[in-house]
Amino acid sequence: MLTGTLVRVRFSKQRVIPLYIKRDDPSWLEVAESLLLIFREGIGRTRGEIETEIDELVGEGLATLAHRGLAKILEDRAEFEVVADIAPDELREKIFTAAAEYRKTLRVSGQPRAPFRREVVMDALAEELKLRPDQVATAMFADLRDENRLLTIDQTLDAQRLIDRYNVGLAQSVLLKSVLIEAEVRNEKPARYRQLFRHLKFHRLLYRVDGSMRDGFVFHIDGPLSLFSATNKYGLQMAMFLPALLLCRDFRLDAELRWGPKRDSRTFHLEAKDGLVSHYADTGTYVPAELNAFVERFRQVAPRWQLSEATDVIELGREGVWVPDFKLIHQQSGTEVFLDVVGFWKKSSLERLLRFLPEYGPARYILAISEKFKVDEESLDGLTGPVLRFKEIPNAVELAGLLETFLRA
Repeated sequence: MLTGTLVRVRFSKQRVIPLYIKRDDPSWLEVAESLLLIFREGIGRTRGEIETEIDELVGEGLATLAHRGLAKILEDRAEFEVVADIAPDELREKIFTAAAEYRKTLRVSGQPRAPFRREVVMDALAEELKLRPDQVATAMFADLRDENRLLTIDQTLDAQRLIDRYNVGLAQSVLLKSVLIEAEVRNEKPARYRQLFRHLKFHRLLYRVDGSMRDGFVFHIDGPLSLFSATNKYGLQMAMFLPALLLCRDFRLDAELRWGPKRDSRTFHLEAKDGLVSHYADTGTYVPAELNAFVERFRQVAPRWQLSEATDVIELGREGVWVPDFKLIHQQSGTEVFLDVVGFWKKSSLERLLRFLPEYGPARYILAISEKFKVDEESLDGLTGPVLRFKEIPNAVELAGLLETFLRA
C-alpha cells in the first residue's frame, strides 16, 4: 500500500476519486520500466544509493507523487539486509568504549587538550577485530535504514504489473479511511463466493451478509475507523481483502470515509469496470483432483444419494457464516445432509467450526477432517454430527455408511 503522503486523489462533491494510472499508457509503462531497472541493477547497493538514483530520475514536487508511489510499491516487494562483518550495535559499543579509553590515556599522559584522533581508535579496533579500518567504518552504522543493502527484488513484476499493484495500493490506502464498506457481488459461481467468505474470515473482518448464491451477496464490512482500538492492524487486514474482491467479474464497492485532519465525511466507489487488476493468484476456486476423485467414487458406491455443490449459507451467530462444500440428498426420503471436507484449503476454519457448529450448525452434517490436522477425540466431543477422518481423500464407502445413520434416526 501507499503511505498517506503518496495518496493521489481528487474530489467531486463528497466523493473521493483516486487518480489511477492507465495500465496501458506508454509513458507510464516507460517510467515503471525505468524504476524496475534501478531495483534490478541495485542488488548489493544501499537503500540510500537507490533512493538517490530514484530522486535523480523523478525529481521533486507534487508532480512526482505517482512516480514515488510506484517506487514505494517496488520497495515493498524488495528485501533488504544488514551487511556487516560484525553486529553494528556490538561494534558501536566497542568503538565508544575504545574512544573513552583513548581519552583517558590522553589525560593520564598529561595531554588533556590534545586533539582527539579518530583514526587511532579505528585503526586499533580494526587490528583487534582483524578487519580493515574501512570495514569498521562501514559496519558501524550498517543497520541504519539508508545503509541496508538490497538483497532481492520480486522478479515476477513487469511494468504493467507494477502499475496494477500501484492502482490497487492506491484504492487500499483510501479504504484505510473507511468507517463502513458495502460490497455487492453477483453472477459468480459458488466456489467464488466461498473464496470471499474464506478471505473475510482469514482476515478476521467484522461483517454481516445478505443474499444468496443464486441472487448474489451484499457484504457489510466494518471499516478500520469504525473501531476504537487496533485500527492500524484491522485496517491492514481490511485492505488485504480488496484484491480478493477484485477477482470477481461483477462487483461494486461503496465506502463511507472519514477524510483529512478534520475527518470530514466522504465516500468512495469502486466497481469491476474501473479495471483494477488483482495480484492474488486465483486459487480459491480451484478444486483439487483428489476431491474430484472422491466425488466420482461416492456417486458410484452410493447412487441413492444425490451429491451436489452446496449453495446454502449457514449463519454462525456473530462468527459470520459457514458455507459447506456439499449437500447430499437421499432421493427416496428427501433427507438432507451437509458435508464439509476440511483438509485441502480450510485449516484455519476448523477451530471455528468445532466451536460454533454445535450451537449454530444445521440438524444434519458431517465433517470430513484430514488426519494431518492431528485433532484429538476430546476436541470433537461437542459436535452434534459425525466425523469422517481421512489421509489422502475421504473414503466414499465410509461416508455412505455414516449417511445411513441419519436415515435410521
